[in-house]
Amino acid sequence: MPRLQASISIWPSSPSSAPRRLIPTLGLRMQILCEGNFELRPFAAGDGPAFVNAVLESQATVGKWMPWAHAEYCLSDALSWFERCDSAVASGSGYEFGVFCAQSGAFLGGTGLNQFNKVNNYCNLGYWVRQSAQGRGAATAATRALVRFAFGSLGVTRVEVVVAEGNLASVAVAERAGGTRECLAANRLFIKGVPVNAHVFSFVPQAED
Repeated sequence: MPRLQASISIWPSSPSSAPRRLIPTLGLRMQILCEGNFELRPFAAGDGPAFVNAVLESQATVGKWMPWAHAEYCLSDALSWFERCDSAVASGSGYEFGVFCAQSGAFLGGTGLNQFNKVNNYCNLGYWVRQSAQGRGAATAATRALVRFAFGSLGVTRVEVVVAEGNLASVAVAERAGGTRECLAANRLFIKGVPVNAHVFSFVPQAED
């Protein structure tokens, strides 16, 4: 079984692309992923204000499904999250990226790999996009890039996307990115203190060939 490494090398997200730069994270090297008009990179402290603005503008969409995206979200919350992202990379327990416009550098949302099951060699993939940038393909591009990263750089053999029942936009993203809808799992997620059913999508290396 491939083992997850806390320190990861710089790999292009596709054979034709080249690594653009290194982002230091607690002395480790993190990969920059490019997909179409979008760039995925680790968060930096300077991203904090844009991150907060994105959360606050997205209460009706992101906030409906992700309780952390609340109306009192502030800069200290964002910086604390960035620190937890750094710690997760150092321990090999998570790889979180900001999603940016490759041309303007504008912050669009977040995505990441987490909840690693090292016994069975799979992980969870999540994504969110700020309300003003939704419907432009950012989440789909981020999902495709992260799936390749999970298989090629981390060596996992299964990636799951779990979407609450009723979250039609996120279901559409998983489908467009090539995920296989496996089931509607009862009480699979716990949102705002309530258990909810959720669609389980899977990606496996064979589907990427």
